Amino acid sequence: MESLIAWLPELIFTGGKFESGLALVCDSSGTIVKLARVEELKDEKKINLPGRALLPGMVNSHSHAFQRVLRGRTEYRTNHQQDSFWTWREMMYSAATRLTPEDTYDASRMAFLEMALHGITAVGEFHYLHHQPDGTPYDDPNLLAKEVMRAAGDAGLRIALLRVAYARSGFQTEPNARQARFIERDPDVYLRNLESLLDDVARGSSPTLREGVVDRGDALPHGRATAPISSAWVGVAPHSVRAVPLDYLHRVIAHANQTNLKVHMHVAEQPAEVSACIEEYGRTPVALLQTEGLLSERFTAVHAIHVTPKAIASFARTGAMVCACPTTERNLGDGVVPADEYFKHDVPICLGSDSHAQIDLLEDARELEYHLRLQKLERAVLGIRSPTVREGPPPDHALPDGRASDTAISLFDCATINGARSIGAPGGALEFGKPADFFTVALDDPAIAGASTDDLLANIVFSLSRAAVREVVVGGKPIVSAGQHIVQEEIIERFSDLQKRLWS
Repeated sequence: MESLIAWLPELIFTGGKFESGLALVCDSSGTIVKLARVEELKDEKKINLPGRALLPGMVNSHSHAFQRVLRGRTEYRTNHQQDSFWTWREMMYSAATRLTPEDTYDASRMAFLEMALHGITAVGEFHYLHHQPDGTPYDDPNLLAKEVMRAAGDAGLRIALLRVAYARSGFQTEPNARQARFIERDPDVYLRNLESLLDDVARGSSPTLREGVVDRGDALPHGRATAPISSAWVGVAPHSVRAVPLDYLHRVIAHANQTNLKVHMHVAEQPAEVSACIEEYGRTPVALLQTEGLLSERFTAVHAIHVTPKAIASFARTGAMVCACPTTERNLGDGVVPADEYFKHDVPICLGSDSHAQIDLLEDARELEYHLRLQKLERAVLGIRSPTVREGPPPDHALPDGRASDTAISLFDCATINGARSIGAPGGALEFGKPADFFTVALDDPAIAGASTDDLLANIVFSLSRAAVREVVVGGKPIVSAGQHIVQEEIIERFSDLQKRLWS
């Protein structure tokens, strides 16, 4: 008889609330077979987690892992008249042009370590570093992609490698030599390299996850608790309308639709991008995508800040998603994602840490709300469906009818369920047939101590610090225990050496 493992925390987050007296039971492959009452357990191996609340692992939908080397290096004013994304981008290139394959592995592994320590169990890696510094392809054109995937595997995370199509510097723009590592001018070359990567991951010939299974964007088949669950899979990522001309864009997205691959793309991140698109095509980026039939339920628009009400309605009609990256968007001065309007139109939002100025998906979640509070001078902007709190003496429960904050639930969904859907990850919730991907928080941590079951999620979403994250498990296997990653010291040591070599 197959041995089962039962995880016994004080509280488990399931069905939008915390419950006590439950155990999460998984099989030897790390797949959840049930959530059971503790008294119903029989021969399962029991792992007690006293004083812990257990939640589904978070999904970081948009990452540029190599940019972890930039942290703190761009926080000064340059000689430009106005500093912006565009001036930051030139500084980013100075790192991108000098990283070796092994450097890329070390930088990526550091980013993924930080993600794991924050309770993230899966990542969508928007990968556009393809070639040698002079633009010459490596013998294996997917060498750097595989180094990033190897880093994720060694850190214990699931990864969707979103291979970027990047054809030009921009509309009527001279080629930028510092983008040479990104460029694949011919869509046939891009698609050939994409299929090669898919084949390598399927065969397990990549050093990433020889135990993994390639996936083209669909999660675990329904009703099969013992089905293999992917640890690495591949999607497509046309970089942006400025970097991929329309005919190329059609080719890439048509291929993705035919092969059921997820599609991610930077959309309307800066006003200059919108203006350039109008100049080239007579339409805004979202209008271009919509009128050309390129939006679908497989499509995630990253950022989507500078959009019109008509554009938001286009996302709603087509089932496309939005990925907000608030810590990066505020770091670069990009603007504020109109999340309230997306919420009103039932457009799902997921979250990404993007440039890794900070890696904390709960911080991204709370900023989605807080940025709007600053902009609109009001509170609970995203609590569209929240009940009204009664005035007067406190009720018996912390919140009306003993319900958790709808705002907190919606934001946590952005970090979990929506993220899983966006990148095609198998997790996002603690349910039968899904992987045992979860993290725990210490209930006696000063950031959340004293919270009731009704307001615990709001405490976690709006106040949790990384120090409260104690265990992180992916596929039933612990990668973080007592707040420490299993290979933390070595990862940090190698990354520190890289930073010294890169910036000294």
